[in-house]
Amino acid sequence: MPKPDPAPPTSPTPQPSDAGKAQAQFDDRPLMAVGIPAFGIAIPPLTGLYGPLTPAMPLWWAGQALFLVLAAAIWLGNRWLLLEQRKHLDWFSHPLRKLAMLVTANVLYTAPLTIVLLLAWYALAGLPVDGGTLQVVTLTTVICVLFVTHAYETMFLIRERESDLLRVARLERAGAEAQLAALKAQVDPHFLFNSLNTLGHLIAHDPARARRFCDTLAQVYRYVLASRERDTVPLAEELDFVRQVHSLLALRFGPAMRLELDPALDAASARWRVPPLGLQTLLENAVKHNQVGRDAPLAVRLALAGDHVRVSNPRRPRASALPTSGLGLANLDERCRFVTGRALRRTDDGGAFVVEVPLVAA
Repeated sequence: MPKPDPAPPTSPTPQPSDAGKAQAQFDDRPLMAVGIPAFGIAIPPLTGLYGPLTPAMPLWWAGQALFLVLAAAIWLGNRWLLLEQRKHLDWFSHPLRKLAMLVTANVLYTAPLTIVLLLAWYALAGLPVDGGTLQVVTLTTVICVLFVTHAYETMFLIRERESDLLRVARLERAGAEAQLAALKAQVDPHFLFNSLNTLGHLIAHDPARARRFCDTLAQVYRYVLASRERDTVPLAEELDFVRQVHSLLALRFGPAMRLELDPALDAASARWRVPPLGLQTLLENAVKHNQVGRDAPLAVRLALAGDHVRVSNPRRPRASALPTSGLGLANLDERCRFVTGRALRRTDDGGAFVVEVPLVAA
């Protein structure tokens, strides 16, 4: 029985509702190290909590310590509530409930804690309870907490957005690699089909040449198998392979099948890489769609055109086309797009057919 396909690996990036993983990517220790002392030191003198007390009095310093403890308790407590809520609610699934729970938790935790500790401070300092100051401090603290909570949520959402973009990029890359693998897998049947078609023709017309063709085909197919796992190959290797493929075609067509290689292309071949079996595809394509014979020799020319290989041949359409699998140029174009990020450039003016294959620097 065939085994089921294994499940795809899960992405290590955080999910919107996964607070633990999101927190692992958001180090808020510097923010707490600055924010807690800032609130604990700034709010009391600004709201008049010290009354007549001055820094020269020990009670003033006791109050300062108490307010720092209050700031830390408020910050850490609301932080814990925020992280717990993120485990169960997110902005996309339950935005209104998330907002209501967030504000309610902040207010119901911050306000009672602030009032209790401020009343304790008034009792410790022997100061009369100032209802107005109590309200101002409590309201100010709640507003600050809501602001800081908003800053936390913004940071989490930014990190999650980055994670989502990274996850999408990885999925797109995986999809592209899978599609490229499928295209590469189609090259072998395409090449084999054309080769067997040629071999069948030779067997019927010249068995001796068919035997030589079969031996040469075995050598050529070694390169086909070796190149399957590579997205690009050195241009020098591909040119050698094209020469071998041309030798196969010459066994069938003799001198009527010509291959012309620009010396500048050979000279620059060490600097470039090319999708494997691409130039061979164009050579076969020229033979498949054009007349080849003693009275109509076919010359396929390969030349360097900047960062492309230009493959050109005269247009002499066959009266009856050979069977085709329909892959050909479309397959090569897709492989070039995946590997180099550029498509084939094609020109057909009726007199000549030109295809330029993009190269990649070695």
